[in-house]
Amino acid sequence: MIERPRSGERAVLVRIGLGGPVRAEDLGEFEQLARAAGAQVLATVTGRRERPDPRYFLGSGKAGEVRDAALAQGADVVLVDHPLSPSQERNLEQLIGRRVLDRNALILDIFAQRARSHEGKLEVELAQLKHLASRLVRGWTHLERQKGGIGLRGPGETQLETDRRLLASRVRTLTARLEKLRQQRDTGRSQRAEIPVPAIALVGYTNAGKSTLFRAATGADAYVADQLFATLDPTVRRLRLPGGAMVVLADTVGFIRELPHELVAAFQSTLTEARNAQLLLHVIDAADPRRDEYIDQVNLVLEEIGAGELPQLMVYNKIDRLELTPHIERDADGMAAQVWISAATGQGLPLLYEAIAERLALDIQRRWVRLGAAAGAERARLFAAGVVREERSGPDGSMQLLVDLPAAQLARMTVLNPLELKA
Repeated sequence: MIERPRSGERAVLVRIGLGGPVRAEDLGEFEQLARAAGAQVLATVTGRRERPDPRYFLGSGKAGEVRDAALAQGADVVLVDHPLSPSQERNLEQLIGRRVLDRNALILDIFAQRARSHEGKLEVELAQLKHLASRLVRGWTHLERQKGGIGLRGPGETQLETDRRLLASRVRTLTARLEKLRQQRDTGRSQRAEIPVPAIALVGYTNAGKSTLFRAATGADAYVADQLFATLDPTVRRLRLPGGAMVVLADTVGFIRELPHELVAAFQSTLTEARNAQLLLHVIDAADPRRDEYIDQVNLVLEEIGAGELPQLMVYNKIDRLELTPHIERDADGMAAQVWISAATGQGLPLLYEAIAERLALDIQRRWVRLGAAAGAERARLFAAGVVREERSGPDGSMQLLVDLPAAQLARMTVLNPLELKA
């Protein structure tokens, strides 16, 4: 729905330091965002203000500087690394004579390019429509008629109302479709919950190496690229740990500073995997000098989606760039708290699996259990979880399964003793 920059579109970037100078790291990340959207960066305009200007956000002088840069460079679009109000965006476009996209619209554009699943595409479109609706309501004042009466009515008002109704209708349709998909996802998640398999979610700042780790651990054909927001759609795969324990591992969307709230609300499909996990693997780029700041940013988003209290295992990735040795660091209670690995080279993955099993307290035992003849659904769930090692038929028509399960799960099942097996 939102007009997206074409691949290779020429852009001028704008970043204003509010209350302080522009940090080179923030500007560098914004350049990465622009290139991730397919923009060709021609020039960058920076400045400093104590507070945003109500009319242009940048101030009239700086807005004029941006206009001159866009004209001199032959730019097609101006990308502003701040959220703009509809009126500020419209005022800048009128002054500069070029399309203006703020930070939120730019991230939405990247999401629109990267979403691959049906649900992900619907979520992106819904977020885009809500973003556009705010521009219709407050941004199109040239179409508004504030008073009734002769001479003050016209087609502009009718067209604006028509656009609003069309947007509202499409929003309702998308919301209904997404609700149905979420119900289906919740059904699948509840079925997984009935299977004794702990759920683990990979979280972390964008481009920290989550998908690389996911591919290395599960062998799944996850999309991996050295760019921001390479992964948007949630991917879930089973992972067998040393000793036979089975877990479910979910790859999720990366977080970023100042992640727009409407995007957090939109991507419930991927974020729900994190919220419902028993353990979060917080993947961190160990070679990034701003890693501590990024850790705080991720924790802020986790708090926002209701996953702030979930246990975390910190996974410091990319140690090959630092020439470090894989190792586990423990907290004051002796529990594994940090694992230092390289997902790209595979260094330290056995230590990671060991730490996961330790944090989940997986006391896996191999036992024979009995299921009644009518327990076909439970049998299917156990096979789907990959915990069945052998199967026999009991003399009374029951099913006898040799399974690898945590002791707590076995306590809720009918465990056979050797005498019963011989019978």
